[in-house]
Amino acid sequence: MAERQGGYRNDRGRQRPDTRRNPHRERSAQRPADRRRESDAPRRVAYDLLRAVDRGAYANLELPKLLRAAGLRGRDASFATELSYGAIRMRGLYDPIIELAAGRPATQIDPPVLDTLRLGAHQLLSMRVKPHAAASETVALARTVNGAGAAGFVNAVLRRISERTREEWISEVTAGRDEDDALAVEYSHPAWMVRALRASLAESTTSDGPDATGELRELLAAHNEPAKVALVARPGLCDVEELVDAGATASELSPVGALMEAGDPGSIAAVRETRAAVQDEGSQLLGMVLATAPTTSSAPGEPERWLDLCAGPGGKAALLATLAQQQGAQLFANESSEHRADLIDQTLRAAVAAGIEVMVGVGDGRDLGAEEPAAYDRVLVDAPCTGLGALRRRPDARWRRTANDIADLTTLQEELLASAIEATRIGGLIAYTTCSPHVAETRVVVDAAARSGTVELIDARPYFVDAAGNQIKALGEGPTVQLWPHRHRTDGMYIALMRRTEKDQSA
Repeated sequence: MAERQGGYRNDRGRQRPDTRRNPHRERSAQRPADRRRESDAPRRVAYDLLRAVDRGAYANLELPKLLRAAGLRGRDASFATELSYGAIRMRGLYDPIIELAAGRPATQIDPPVLDTLRLGAHQLLSMRVKPHAAASETVALARTVNGAGAAGFVNAVLRRISERTREEWISEVTAGRDEDDALAVEYSHPAWMVRALRASLAESTTSDGPDATGELRELLAAHNEPAKVALVARPGLCDVEELVDAGATASELSPVGALMEAGDPGSIAAVRETRAAVQDEGSQLLGMVLATAPTTSSAPGEPERWLDLCAGPGGKAALLATLAQQQGAQLFANESSEHRADLIDQTLRAAVAAGIEVMVGVGDGRDLGAEEPAAYDRVLVDAPCTGLGALRRRPDARWRRTANDIADLTTLQEELLASAIEATRIGGLIAYTTCSPHVAETRVVVDAAARSGTVELIDARPYFVDAAGNQIKALGEGPTVQLWPHRHRTDGMYIALMRRTEKDQSA
């Protein structure tokens, strides 16, 4: 059944054709023979994804289901992915353009029709689709999913959009805005995120780096470039060569990583068997750093105990488990949710089958330090965060968070880090990590922990080693490390490496 017809909502209702002079006034300007009556499968999948996201679904979880249900593979699946992800990601630019072309605010356009228009705008302004094909196919989609009345509205709006280039539209919709607001529209980010990212870059940009706005533009542009599929070969279960033999390319950045230009990672046996997995190279490096930095917490010959405090859904835990096995250590994985603990068990299938013992427990990580004080030698706090570092991979993430989320998250992050410190033995290591460069989630949280006098910050940079064994460049002035999509081609991962001290250093 088609969704509610009509191009927009207002107090006056739907406009009607003037039947006194021309009963066909609402028809498309296309010749009847040129009109498609039904949409094609890739565009329908893209539309269905946008509607699902509008109802609260996560794009990266919903799209594979839709592709499978439609039987799309290869080029069709790639087209549906590029179209849907791009339309979601860039709606902050497309909506102002649509408003000008439609002559009314986006809030007065029915959401299903607005999604159709976003798909059309993306094809016209950002994809290698010929304008006439972009318009005709999108109008056919509108006729199928929005109704005949909406199709005429969509046709008229897209014709107006096609009359200008992307650059001309950007100039039009950013005119009169201040610099950060203009960047927010041009690169389709919420304005609060643009300002937060500018502040984060200021924390890590060296004096001889590019100008602040120039680098901010590079970062925002990188967020809009689809990331390659990154794979991790879990040590002892799989090696990089096996992934290369399966069609991937060895990572130059991560010693245990590989990259896929395109394709389904599930087609690789090692991934299906959980001996390898999809994992950003930045996340891989964080696990390697925690595993390789020296500790002084355990007696000679005594096996170390490692803890992943916020382990679900298990990607970092699986890497740490295999690294711990190689060092004769044991990993304990904690998760507050039963469901996410089940996901950890699934992720660890191959490790458990290979005889690697991992203790998975369910409990509030904020309480674990008091329940198990001074019990672990290496503790990972992969804290819940805004996810500002993963915008390349999650097209809808930038629209889910607001600036008001920060306060609650930082409170949780500080409590988790305090618990992790309490759970760590004297001389042991704590790695506090986030997939966000936001200053409030990184430096502010770590500074609060450092003021307690129970930890000392360690320079993490020497432990960031690439696949050739060389120290990775552009890591900043230390001691903490912030990875960046535009500098390192990873997610925006942050790490602070701390050693538990013997006494309160502030006394």
